[in-house]
Amino acid sequence: MQKLINTACQSRRHFLAQQGLGVGSLALMWLLKQEGALAEPGKPALERPTYDLLPKTPHREPQAQAMISLFMQGGPSHLDLFDPKPELVKRHMTNFEGEIKYDNAAESSAKLFAPQWKFSPRGECGMELSDLLPGLSEVADEITLIRSMKTGVDNHGQSLYALNTGRFLAGRPSLGSWLTYGLGSESQNMPAFVVLTDPGGLPVLGTEMWTNGFLPSLFQGTVVRPREPRILNLDPPPQYAGKPQQRFLEFLGQLNRQHLNERPFETDYAARIASYELAARMQSSANEALDLTKETEATHKMYGLDEEATREYGSRCLIARRLIERGVRYVQVFTSTQQWDHHGSILSSLPSAVKKTDKPSAALVKDLKSRGLLDSTVVHWGGEMGRLPVIQNEKNIGRDHNTFGFSMWVAGGGFKNGHVHGETDEFGHKAVTDVVNHYDYHATLMYLFGLEPSQFFFQRPTGQDTLLDGQPGEIVSKILKTPPTV
Repeated sequence: MQKLINTACQSRRHFLAQQGLGVGSLALMWLLKQEGALAEPGKPALERPTYDLLPKTPHREPQAQAMISLFMQGGPSHLDLFDPKPELVKRHMTNFEGEIKYDNAAESSAKLFAPQWKFSPRGECGMELSDLLPGLSEVADEITLIRSMKTGVDNHGQSLYALNTGRFLAGRPSLGSWLTYGLGSESQNMPAFVVLTDPGGLPVLGTEMWTNGFLPSLFQGTVVRPREPRILNLDPPPQYAGKPQQRFLEFLGQLNRQHLNERPFETDYAARIASYELAARMQSSANEALDLTKETEATHKMYGLDEEATREYGSRCLIARRLIERGVRYVQVFTSTQQWDHHGSILSSLPSAVKKTDKPSAALVKDLKSRGLLDSTVVHWGGEMGRLPVIQNEKNIGRDHNTFGFSMWVAGGGFKNGHVHGETDEFGHKAVTDVVNHYDYHATLMYLFGLEPSQFFFQRPTGQDTLLDGQPGEIVSKILKTPPTV
């Protein structure tokens, strides 16, 4: 009898251990249920998650609908363009007594170097800008100039990651990917996220600047080439044009759907199908959007298409406006590799870089405003860093990297007009007042686009991933026309 009792007890213990990890686990589950801490059973993952570029409703009423980022890769010198420092002028060529972190210690110097161009008040707002920026000076009353940006890392790659993906490390989705994932696109005949690269080369990190990271590949940036043909293989061969191509695509679509239905959780495959279908719809829409002959002569002149120095960059800025006008959500316009990385020859190289970009960038702001698009379109101009107030390379004067205090400007989409935000120290080295970290900038953009950070995430097997990724991003209320209410 005792043996039977022992066998029964062992069987019951074995059953409980197998089914509920023991009596303790069962009791814990019951207590959690009673306290409301155990989540209700979720819907079984039996349905394939779907991703598309259809317009999505944001969490709150947005102020911005689209964005154009004019990215100045290499690090424009804020000290020579945006941030006048009387003390730096006063102490020109004397030794800096503070602590500076050099990126290139071998060529470093402690000698302070004042800007060689004059600053003057511009516009009705009186914003002080360098004489190197005649174009921007004409739209000073339309922009917010942030003089207190900070990423706090000392090289291009990490700072590029910070401003474009939210973190210093590789593998995360770019800002354009996040926005198109959260909001979709107003156009189903054009990509939601377009990248306009420079004929001089890709940014330091190349295609990682428009990567979709762990988001489905549908949300990566689509590159438009800087030269014709701007999109390769856009037009079908003559023998397939019209009805033959239409029938072929319909048959291919049937095969793709059948293949996908047999593999319900292949999200990358679903994204590829969507990309191919978009490519077919782009055959007419993209050609029209990229055709600058449709623009007036006055518009061409405004963007500098009649001048050798500004023609190429001006064309891409004009294309950016045409894309936004046709419902594209996010456009990023890059300058060439290290165009602004002036470790040497800054007295000649900086004016050259500014000459290429200043007039077209200002024209973009003017053009968007004249068409009633500026209020709903964020325009960003800036790089991943600024420069140090001391000389690098005394034989061929330049400035080393500075990510602890630099400038960029934004316009439209809910940002204030004719406003200067933040300060660096008396030498322009470190941001000291109203500091804007990269994650604060991203939090502010999300607010303008109506996205709530706590609800804006992508579900991964390891948990919920976000643009801020746990960083304490704060909305920079002082630069907004309509800040959040407390």
